[in-house]
Amino acid sequence: MLDDFMVRAALAGVGVALAAAPMGCFVVWRRMAYFGEATAHAAVLGVALALSFSLPILPAVIVAALAMSSAVTALRGRGYAMDTLLGVMAHSALAVGLVAVAMLSNVRLDLMAFLFGDILAVNRMDLATIWLGGLGVAGLILWRWSALLLSTLNPDLARASGIDPRREEVWLTLALALMVAVAIKVVGVLLIAAMLVIPAAAARPLVRTPEAMAVTAAVIGALSALGGLYGAYWFDTPAGPSIVCGASLAFVVTTVVGSVVRR
Repeated sequence: MLDDFMVRAALAGVGVALAAAPMGCFVVWRRMAYFGEATAHAAVLGVALALSFSLPILPAVIVAALAMSSAVTALRGRGYAMDTLLGVMAHSALAVGLVAVAMLSNVRLDLMAFLFGDILAVNRMDLATIWLGGLGVAGLILWRWSALLLSTLNPDLARASGIDPRREEVWLTLALALMVAVAIKVVGVLLIAAMLVIPAAAARPLVRTPEAMAVTAAVIGALSALGGLYGAYWFDTPAGPSIVCGASLAFVVTTVVGSVVRR
């Protein structure tokens, strides 16, 4: 069954969606959408470093994403607004990564695949990496769920309960870096933030509890992946952007439904 490239692509898309759902909920709750984008942009620099030093790409991307998030955390509150700092770091990392890739004369690299994803080219090894990484992200979020949720909703109450919000932010950063490394093959660097934010935002009008939002976001993300692949197959469009278009359509539908229900 896994010899069919569309089946592998569908499994890869669902695996990324299930891992991105709980992660995306915390990104939405903490208003970290641009933070996720900055971490994703650092992945290009990780790819360039991996190719330059003949290292495995996955660990290099994780390290680059962690370095980006750590640098933003360290520089936060030092005279710059958060959105300004994230804008500088995100675009600088992306630009440096693209320049570094262009300077690799002895390496042939499909840069578009890293920027926009190449889900149709996923092989069995990629599929195993996606699902193992996705399970790692989901397991990490599930393990720290209560502490992360309390730190997100009320940091002062978290401290009073013996929970260090800064430590929970480190765990969240680690999960985000792993998520970026897993998703880069499927939707690419430029669309990772969309798959983190849009399904979670689409789930928000339909639910009343954080747990329900995470589950609903996972369902919406998985359906978006399958619907996007179906649309790409029939209309001959790029698969990664088609998946994000599917998620955007889901966001429009749930927003309208939520408005009608509230009225």
